Amino acid sequence: MSIKPERSSQLEAFGRLLDIMDELREKCPWDRKQTLESLRHLTIEETFELSDAILDADLQEIKKELGDILLHIVFYARIGSEQQAFDIADVINSLNEKLIRRHPHIYGDVHAEDEEAVKQNWEKIKLLEKGQKNKSVLGGVPRSLPALIKAMRIQEKARGVGFDWDSAEQVWDKVEEEMGEFKTAYAGEAGEINREEATAEFGDLLFSLINYSRFIDINPEEALERTNRKFIQRFQFLERESAKDGKRIEDMSLAEMDIYWERAKRTEGQLE
Repeated sequence: MSIKPERSSQLEAFGRLLDIMDELREKCPWDRKQTLESLRHLTIEETFELSDAILDADLQEIKKELGDILLHIVFYARIGSEQQAFDIADVINSLNEKLIRRHPHIYGDVHAEDEEAVKQNWEKIKLLEKGQKNKSVLGGVPRSLPALIKAMRIQEKARGVGFDWDSAEQVWDKVEEEMGEFKTAYAGEAGEINREEATAEFGDLLFSLINYSRFIDINPEEALERTNRKFIQRFQFLERESAKDGKRIEDMSLAEMDIYWERAKRTEGQLE
């Protein structure tokens, strides 16, 4: 079988990376000292840096951060080979086999009409693969995921086996129901707030909003991060412009700050 020219250069680059990793592991004091556990928090940091680059749509930074993550994958595989547990070929072959298994509509005789059918097949096959090790549909959701992303994954996995609402309207009714329950819990009897109950109801409200976002094809993590960045941009405008006018933000009234806030919004070309 002939190898495409671009594939040949890619394989050469990957082979060079493996050679460099071997040399660093043998000769560099820092690289030699690392373990699976010591690399873990660094990998998490690199993942968030990649996320930032994607949100910034910075292709050059995305390329750099992908390289950093690839380095970590190769590093883990090198440590695995030292422990005679697995090497990079095992990692790649395991991935190849999983991709083939989980795409029976490409490599088998299963028919999938749309993206939703593909996702449902994926979750069903994944559950079968877990077997006795993990009998729960939700067992594959990492415990350490941030709560918002975890809620998304829980809902997606439940949907994969048919446990879901039929329409967005039903989900919105649930949002309004949860909002009412939160308001009731927050008001409490005689105006006293039941913090524990209010916290539980607020969690239910957030969960139902995330569910609704899924039905209308909005990624809530992406939406919230956009709002975070917008708030930061406007607040820093407020700080910068008020300082130019010789004002200290901590001495300003909310009404004074709101003037700069509205200017920030107009600068962005927003009407509201």
